[in-house]
Amino acid sequence: MKVFMIGGTGLLGSEGAKELIRRGHEVSSIALPPIPEGANLPPKMKLSFGNYMELTDAEIRSFMEGCEGFVFAAGVDERVEGPAPIYDMFYKYNIKPLEKLLRIAKETGVKHVVVLGSYFAYLNRAWKDQNLYDTHPYIRSRVDQANMALSFADENMDVSVLELPYIFGSQPGRKPVWVFLIEQISKMKGSTLYPKGGTTMVTVRQVGQCIAGALERGKGGKNYPVGYFNLTWKEMLKIIHKHLNVPDKRIITIPKFLYRLGMKSIINEYKQKHIEPGLDPIGLVEIMTRQAFIDKKTIVEELGVEEDDIDMAIGESVRLCMEVIDGKQQTISMKGE
Repeated sequence: MKVFMIGGTGLLGSEGAKELIRRGHEVSSIALPPIPEGANLPPKMKLSFGNYMELTDAEIRSFMEGCEGFVFAAGVDERVEGPAPIYDMFYKYNIKPLEKLLRIAKETGVKHVVVLGSYFAYLNRAWKDQNLYDTHPYIRSRVDQANMALSFADENMDVSVLELPYIFGSQPGRKPVWVFLIEQISKMKGSTLYPKGGTTMVTVRQVGQCIAGALERGKGGKNYPVGYFNLTWKEMLKIIHKHLNVPDKRIITIPKFLYRLGMKSIINEYKQKHIEPGLDPIGLVEIMTRQAFIDKKTIVEELGVEEDDIDMAIGESVRLCMEVIDGKQQTISMKGE
């Protein structure tokens, strides 16, 4: 099929484009310049530069005409901070333009749509006791984005929302999202202090398979919780330590009350700067100290995702982070920075 993608030069979009082209599909994309130096973009992807936020309906229609598939791999993530209410920022970049794109997709006869979302929307369904929707503006925006997108699904157009978790892997020339974590760990000289809990994760290659699988197999309107490797924070940190060449560094689990105290100081910083985060710091304590695990069965059986090497993917991320921190590689930032 012919597929139009928003964000084909990004870490996830480019991996999805590679997998789609490998399977015999045609991919065209629009993305913001510059292309990351050294990025391994699929040469067969037809690329145009532009801002999807500024395109007219006619311009969008010209990209979508004749396409059966559409992938939205753009927007901003939970790292965005700004004046309250920060929800308005998420709405501006993640919801409003997507609603316009989906309307035009339906008008031009697109049959299959994939939206890259967040596993926080899944956690909102799974952890009803946490009231995540009302506590965290970013999570509310991702739930609202998914509900809006799925409202376009009918007998003529399938819509799949991929609820993506922690993702490891790298794209040369693009700053990894993990730089802040590697910096934090590196500054803890004696031991790494971290709360209890854990998360699910996938490799960037598996995200590419999810995108292609959802376009090919998705039916109707559905949220797909994406997770393959379920690791506690301690298990993840041991792998990170190994790739930082400090395999014997101790990992100390800090009590929840100490973690909460640290978050209170962050809240004071936000107040002083007159900004609001996408994830409420105190509420984030409850998320981080739980095991945010997802059964891989859904993406394996329904989307055809295959086994991959998470250790190697984490290592790629860590090495690129260190090169960025040490000034050995010039990169452009990920969305949201």
